[in-house]
Amino acid sequence: MDQVIRLQLDGFAYGGEALGRIDGKVVFVIGGIPGEEVTARVFREKPDFARARVLEVHSPSLDRVAAPCRYFEDCGGCQFQHLAYPRQLTLKEGVVREQLRRLGGLADAPVLPVLGMDEPWGYRNHARFSAFRDGRLGFTRHASRALVDIEYCRIMDPKIDEALRLLRGRCRHFFNVSVRYGTRTGQMLVAPQIPAADGVVATGQPFFEEELGGQRFRVSAASFFQVNTPQAEVLARLVEEGLSLRPEDTMLDAYCGVGTFGVLLAGRVGRVVGIEGSAAALADARHNASGLSNVELIHGATEEVLPGLSERVDAVIVDPPRAGCRPEVLASLVSLRPRRLAYVSCDTATLARDLRYLVDAGLSLLSVQPVDLFPQTYHIENVAVLAWEPD
Repeated sequence: MDQVIRLQLDGFAYGGEALGRIDGKVVFVIGGIPGEEVTARVFREKPDFARARVLEVHSPSLDRVAAPCRYFEDCGGCQFQHLAYPRQLTLKEGVVREQLRRLGGLADAPVLPVLGMDEPWGYRNHARFSAFRDGRLGFTRHASRALVDIEYCRIMDPKIDEALRLLRGRCRHFFNVSVRYGTRTGQMLVAPQIPAADGVVATGQPFFEEELGGQRFRVSAASFFQVNTPQAEVLARLVEEGLSLRPEDTMLDAYCGVGTFGVLLAGRVGRVVGIEGSAAALADARHNASGLSNVELIHGATEEVLPGLSERVDAVIVDPPRAGCRPEVLASLVSLRPRRLAYVSCDTATLARDLRYLVDAGLSLLSVQPVDLFPQTYHIENVAVLAWEPD
């Protein structure tokens, strides 16, 4: 191991590495940009691929920029701080197109340009830190389980950085500490409760609140909520536009979480049915939907509830976890035959798999809109819109 190689980078992989080849073997290179020639140090080698880290750039890309964070080369949270933001967006679009083609066989998928942010820094409303034995907080290193001691994070809301400084050295006997901040409400949630922080920063709150689209949402410590508030509103707008909702529609919100889509769109339809397996998230959804008489919430795993749903459904939203939809869910969606389906996905690979199933079952893929919820990282959110072909 510890081999030093010189190679030309000619591609880009989903995990954030540039791609090169040595003697026919693919090399995934951290810190590289397609088009560059680099010297890199191999830190992991397998029979059919290797992983390496850039040591020197011999022909820098015009899109290479100086990373503003001093932790960038060590911390595993960001992959693209060395890359100009417009190029980040074009690379992500290329990844979506390639994964839909390679994994889903959707060579002509109608992928739109990525919707980026005006300010791609300081956007995250949620951080999950790992704790050192002495109570400091940090993140995991690239390609390692070791921790990086940090004093700030450039992609976090500044209020989270402030909490990080106040918590420093006070988190002994904890493995992880979660900090969530309502960028529109100013409310904070720090979990778990940290006795050593008493009098310095409040911890152990049962929930915090955030506003989206003029609606206030309660989010408990155990509940999922999008980490980028402005771009979450973009997702909601795309879903609304894609579903072409009508006042008489019944809309199904599978994997409804704290009720974000259902609550925001309840005024556009006759009825909303939400399904959620997490008891904590469902309790939040019931609170968030209080006062909305046309919202029904069902507790249960989507793959268990959906096959038993027999009523007519006109529009469906699915926003599954990273693993995508279970086969039972996809089969049920086909049986329900909704007029429109919006699939919100944080993993393009499982989206490609599931879109292949739905297209083969007779739905038309109208659009795939990537949204950059995670600037400076390789992660991509997509909103795919499907409809039944005319009979």
